[in-house]
Amino acid sequence: MPAMTPDDLAGYLADLGIDSTTVTHPPLHTVEESQALRGAIQGAHTKNLFLKDKKGRLFLVVAPEDAVVELKHLHVRIGASGRLSFGKPDLLQEVLGVMPGSVTPFGLVNDHPPRVTVVLDAALMASETVNCHPLVNTATTTIRSADLLAFVRATGHEPLVIALDEARPAG
Repeated sequence: MPAMTPDDLAGYLADLGIDSTTVTHPPLHTVEESQALRGAIQGAHTKNLFLKDKKGRLFLVVAPEDAVVELKHLHVRIGASGRLSFGKPDLLQEVLGVMPGSVTPFGLVNDHPPRVTVVLDAALMASETVNCHPLVNTATTTIRSADLLAFVRATGHEPLVIALDEARPAG
């Protein structure tokens, strides 16, 4: 089954009854570029990490753009087997249907059957609205954080919601 397009995604969100607003902009590859070029899009903006553990289990970590995600300790908090590394671009394309620089929780719509464990930052989910790329890095889609949770579940994923700033184990 081919990966969804941004237009397919918009239709999917509408079918789920999720209101969304999408703004187009120049391609954004990093948080820094996003902050400089996105304009005045309100709400929390995300940093998305496509990760793999030592046994090949896949994770999508969705955090506020300014979060410091400690990869060397995160595996303990999310139940990964050993240290985490970034998933290779071809695996990202195969599983989420997106290219590097476009990683987004919306890519979960392409992960079937579900292979990815989704980790959502608690602080991000406390925001009223969340902004994510709609499968491409030339647009930003805004939805309510409760709707992001509903979307993730509708794709067959049950997310782990944790405070990533507490990712460092005690002791």
